Formats: sequence, C-alpha cells, structure tokens
Amino acid sequence: MSILQVQDLKKSYGRIQALKGVSFDVPEGAVFGILGPNGSGKTTMLSIILDVLNADSGAYSWFGKPASPDLRKHIGSLLETPNFYHYLSAANNLKITNSISGRGDAAAIDAVLQKVKLYERRKSKFSTYSLGMKQRLAIAAALLGDPKILVLDEPTNGLDPVGIMEIRELIIELSKKGHTIIMASHLLDEVEKVCTHVAILKTGTLVTSGSVEEVLVDEDVVEVSASDMQQLQSVLLTIPGHTKVHAAEQTLHVHFPKGTAKPEDVNQFCFNKGIVLQQLTIKKKRLEERFFELTLSLIHI
Repeated sequence: MSILQVQDLKKSYGRIQALKGVSFDVPEGAVFGILGPNGSGKTTMLSIILDVLNADSGAYSWFGKPASPDLRKHIGSLLETPNFYHYLSAANNLKITNSISGRGDAAAIDAVLQKVKLYERRKSKFSTYSLGMKQRLAIAAALLGDPKILVLDEPTNGLDPVGIMEIRELIIELSKKGHTIIMASHLLDEVEKVCTHVAILKTGTLVTSGSVEEVLVDEDVVEVSASDMQQLQSVLLTIPGHTKVHAAEQTLHVHFPKGTAKPEDVNQFCFNKGIVLQQLTIKKKRLEERFFELTLSLIHI
C-alpha cells in the first residue's frame, strides 16, 4: 500500500522551475529519502505535500485520498526547527507546542519524550541541550498526536557527528515502531544508512526512485584478483557476457548486465585458463557513487 502518491507535480518561481513533473510513490512503513543537492527541489516538494505551498499543476494523495485537514492530523512534520524557549524545560516547551497545535496531551508528552530518549532530561532547560538533543526535541514535537507519518527536512543539518548518529538511530527506531518516515537530505552517506527507498532529484527533475537496492543496482560487478594480474586481465577480456573490465586499486572489476553475473562461472572460467583466483566477490555500489553517476548523466543529456 502507498502512503503517499505524487503525480506530475510542477512548481515554478518566476522563470525558475523548482519541480518539473515529479512523480513517485512512498510505500507504507518505508524510510523514504528525497535526495539531492541544494536547489534540487527537495524542500519545495515537502512544502507542497504538507500544504505549505501550492503546486502549479499535478496532484498528490495521502492514503489514496486527496489531502484534507483530517488526514493532515496523521502527519507530523519538521520543516524547520521550532522556536523553543531556552529558559523552559523540554516538557514545558512541549506543553506550549501542544496548546498551540492541539495535538496530544500530558501523557503524550511523556510518551514522545521517551520515544526520542529525552525523558530522563525532561526537566532540564532547553539551553542545556546539545544540538542533537535539540533536534530530537523538535522531532518529539512532530510526534505529538502519534502521527503515522513523519516528514523531516534535513533532520541532521548542522549537527556534529555525535548528533548525526543520534538522529540516525532515532529514525531507525521510529521506523521499527511503525512510523513511515519521509526525509529530505543532501547527506548521501546518512540516507544510505537509514533509508529503505529513495527519490533522487536534480534541478527539479526526478532522476530515479525506488528501493535503495533497486537504485544502486544497475549492473552486476564482480571483483577479482590473482597473483598475475596482467594475465588475469587478458583472460577476463575473453569471458562471455561481460560488458567491460577495468582495474581498481589492487583488483579487477568485471561488469555484466544486471542479474547475469555468476561468481561461480567466473571462477570456473579462470580456473580452466590456469588462473587460481585469490579474491572473488560481488561488488555493491555505494549510494554516493550511484548518485553522481545518475546526476552527471542527466547533465550530459
């Protein structure tokens, strides 16, 4: 089941096209990363699906229905850090958020503070919190009312490595507890660590979307090495079905069309040619590598 369906969304600011007919689906239970460099249209996309901005054209639906105030109650969001009072405790700041938004109650405040692992510091002043703790409190505010969906814009932006790790672990934990999470980010490494699905934007154009596994795997790459690398390369250039062979640092990479590589066949082929392989693995691409491949190919079109 799709929690969110986006269909051909377009948005312009004067002559600048922020979104150019973007479409994708967010599955229920996913941690869905909207990935792209600054200026790619990520925040515009989130602002539209949260009814902060109106699209020029296109449509989107939550739970298969057009957006409405009633459906909006099931969505917690963090587009920018709330203006918490520095001299108040975390619990009292959330009481103010609750009184303004009408979401949650006193019991809910304790529950969300436990979810974001700030319950033991609930009476501490906001000014005593680290950056990571402040961001966790902002997510706690978004969790008031127990929404099924969380929409987060750059949740780790400006945080130090410890703060980034705290937010990463929190997102994974919230996902395990049944929340569908949609997050925009330009931090490729973080998206790869927490997301199950991604949509990649480049200057308002959707480059690709799908599960992280689908996006990463566009071909099969077998990584091999042997004592005589020059002889190995000569043999690999004759292996049936390969598309290219190239040298890495201390190994050779043999490329095959997606779904066709069989390491056991590569091993047998080399053995029959008198070569005993010292290393034989299927190489997985990292999201960063795939991201630059996709966005650079778009530039060259």
